Amino acid sequence: MITVHHLNQSRSHRILWLLEELSLPYDVVYYQREKSMLAPPSLKRIHPLGKAPIVTDDGLTLAESGAIIDYLEERYDSAHLFSPADSLSDNGVRYRYWLHYAEGSLMPLLVMKLIFGMLGKPPVPLLARPLGAMVGKGVQQQYLNPQLATHRQYVEDHLTLYPWFAGEQFSAADIQMSFPMEGLISRFGAEGFPKIQAFVAKIQSRPAYLRAQAREEKK
Repeated sequence: MITVHHLNQSRSHRILWLLEELSLPYDVVYYQREKSMLAPPSLKRIHPLGKAPIVTDDGLTLAESGAIIDYLEERYDSAHLFSPADSLSDNGVRYRYWLHYAEGSLMPLLVMKLIFGMLGKPPVPLLARPLGAMVGKGVQQQYLNPQLATHRQYVEDHLTLYPWFAGEQFSAADIQMSFPMEGLISRFGAEGFPKIQAFVAKIQSRPAYLRAQAREEKK
């Protein structure tokens, strides 16, 4: 039995969603973030880094969303329902690119925007908050927002050419891209970017996405 170690408000939803798309049975172990928003120390008993998602399966313990998706696809999707059969085809190359782009290029910027946006708020000491807010605002305006604007347009242009990230068919690359796309809209907005908005609307209406969401919220 596959077990997903799920942390609330985390990337874990992507793994639950893929398992639902694959119609695979799985168990969920739930973890709650602490007041600091960090994962609880108990996750380190499963994996030394103590970060979700973590999957255990047949004696294997695996972390990192992209690696988990690769593993599940290779082991359980022999029909290639959610990944291209030919990894060197145009679809296969696009699939691999977006699977890595999500965490390698886009998510670091979104995480930095979140962190710099918190510099003027608790738990930053009260006296340091005005300076923290000024630094955070400056970094966002001068660096993060222009970078995110470039990425947002890049993604919009790609989705203008293709309905899904790997091409004409929905794939696990779309599952991997879901978290940064939802984060991009919530933290930076997507007004004037109809393809990004349409993509998020499409994925959030998929039955497997909704089943994963219900499973995620079940404690």
